[in-house]
Amino acid sequence: MMNLSELIQLLETLGTSPKKGLSQNFLIDKNIVKKIVQTANIQPGDSVLEIGPGPGALTKELLDAKANVFAIEKDPLFAKALYRLQTPDQRLTVYAKDALEMSFHQIPFQKVVANLPYHITTPLLEKLFQTPFQTLTLMVQKEVAVRLFAKSGTKDFGSISLFTQFHATPKSHFIVSPNCFYPKPSVDSAVIHLESRTLPNVDEKPLFDLIHTAFQKRRKMLTTSLQALIPKDTIQEALSKLSLRLDARPEMLSLNEWISFLQTIPQKLCQ
Repeated sequence: MMNLSELIQLLETLGTSPKKGLSQNFLIDKNIVKKIVQTANIQPGDSVLEIGPGPGALTKELLDAKANVFAIEKDPLFAKALYRLQTPDQRLTVYAKDALEMSFHQIPFQKVVANLPYHITTPLLEKLFQTPFQTLTLMVQKEVAVRLFAKSGTKDFGSISLFTQFHATPKSHFIVSPNCFYPKPSVDSAVIHLESRTLPNVDEKPLFDLIHTAFQKRRKMLTTSLQALIPKDTIQEALSKLSLRLDARPEMLSLNEWISFLQTIPQKLCQ
């Protein structure tokens, strides 16, 4: 684990500096790095995917925990520099690529541990959810973490909450101060820990077509926001069958209630 002076020295050696466009804010707090790896419950022999390792603070801690690390780093200078952390038994594999343009299916990982680039958090989450995994331990913006963990009926509950909870079980999270990074970001961060779950027995596409349509007008009642897809009387009938309020708004329905709502609507209206 590098402290701030060692990180600055490495940056000078590489002839580079943190790039705002790549969300490069590097961890310099060894206690946070250790806590991330502990939260991920890394065991010797685990295969771990790391996205955006930068100078390699997390990478080093993962390797010290005896994990096999598959690191995806878009910045070619940092990708090359990561090889200084290679172990005698070759447990580090580096991909000098854009994570959004890679197929994660080609990487034999079980767990993901990553300080996600904040500007592409949502598309990376979507991509990870389409790949088999055991756990995800991710650094994200605090406000994103709040939305991912939000419960139905709260102002932060939205389509990203439902999408996350469809694919994974949120287990824990903790806040990370801007002081733990160089350079300091302008927002608080959070480390979230998600476990894979058995997916609900429902077609995902029509479910989230409904959800996304509803949340585009989240202040409107479902009888209004979904009228472009479903007749108003059909919406009212479905809500009544589920003992839900006829004036329900999208954030009032839990994931299970959204699934039941979809299954109550005639199939031909959901295609």
